[in-house]
Amino acid sequence: MNACGCGVDNLRPVDQAISELLEQAPRPPAAERLPLDMALGRVLTDDVLAPRPSPAWDNSAMDGYALRAADLPTEGGYLPLAGRIAAGDAALDELPEGHAVRIFTGAPLPAGADSVVPQEHAKACTGRVWLPACWPGDHVRRCGEEFRQGARLLETGQRLRPAELGLLASQGIASVRVYRPLRVGLLSTGDELCAPGDVLRRGQIYDANTHSLAAALRGWQLEVGELGHLPDNPRACRETLTKAAAYWDVIITSGGVSVGEEDHLKSAVEALGDLRLWRLAIQPGKPFAYGRVGTTPWLGLPGNPVAALLCLQVVARPFLLRAQGRRDVMPRAMPVVANFDWPRANLRRQYLRAWLTSTPAGLRVIPNAWQGSAMLSGMCSAEGLAVIEAHRTLRAGETVDFISFDTLAA
Repeated sequence: MNACGCGVDNLRPVDQAISELLEQAPRPPAAERLPLDMALGRVLTDDVLAPRPSPAWDNSAMDGYALRAADLPTEGGYLPLAGRIAAGDAALDELPEGHAVRIFTGAPLPAGADSVVPQEHAKACTGRVWLPACWPGDHVRRCGEEFRQGARLLETGQRLRPAELGLLASQGIASVRVYRPLRVGLLSTGDELCAPGDVLRRGQIYDANTHSLAAALRGWQLEVGELGHLPDNPRACRETLTKAAAYWDVIITSGGVSVGEEDHLKSAVEALGDLRLWRLAIQPGKPFAYGRVGTTPWLGLPGNPVAALLCLQVVARPFLLRAQGRRDVMPRAMPVVANFDWPRANLRRQYLRAWLTSTPAGLRVIPNAWQGSAMLSGMCSAEGLAVIEAHRTLRAGETVDFISFDTLAA
């Protein structure tokens, strides 16, 4: 792969970069079978088909009385009671003609019954009950109404959330085949970095990126190896990257992909495999690199903390989720009315850290005052990202896309 020949003003659109990354995504990891209580957040390797219909039999949707609707006159009337069926009971063989049966939610309908009258509409007496007129099918859950036997319940590449695990359990499925977690080796670059808790020397800064990036990756159910710091030394870069590529499925670094004389990372990657260096039309961000160390994919993020985290969430996330086997990898943006002006167009797509406010006219989005690429405090007080396209100006009252951090966290 050759280095990108972008000129000074030739910034690659964000969507184009994401599409190219998705084309380079490796095959998902190997499969493993897990019990449901260990499968939360994991990704299915195969479609799951229903072993039985749902519901498995006609049953009552209400506490009340089961009957044949045709046994009641249009003005309603009394019917003698022929028994009682609770959830978990077997249904009567057949409902006697001209009778009703006391029934509870989830209990199977007796043969011959076609409707249920809720108990609050009924007047029970000794041995009989007054019921209003009803229609066949009222308050009845029909066998197979939700899905038939053999229907596709869940699809290959689907992430298992609590609802999916409950659905599997409701079908008696105790375990599923899922991909093992993608293994991501994480490195920060720069001699200026110091681990939190250590004493800073003059000219050093604490390493924020390892902690923010690792947390985001673990939130996507990936296995993360915090491999420490890459010093500003060409030989050390090559040795560390070679060792990382021998085990991890993907290597991610932050810093070292700009144009500084001490940024030796790019040349190390190029010597060990191949390199594509992009300048993205994104703010914050812009320096972003993709390549391979041997055959292991490598993603190079910017060094500034906000730019690194935002590029991971916006640009790298789709690639990583696809490499994990996920089917849906792009975050969903919702249109929201802007409560601010953006009078000066920018060459790059803006991802403003912003929050939502409720007004009598509906939701409005407001950007945080702190938008610097090194200012994590502005990201902490935000709820998501307001997206302003390149070359666009904006007036309050116009619509912008908003991407919630909750969406990017899953």
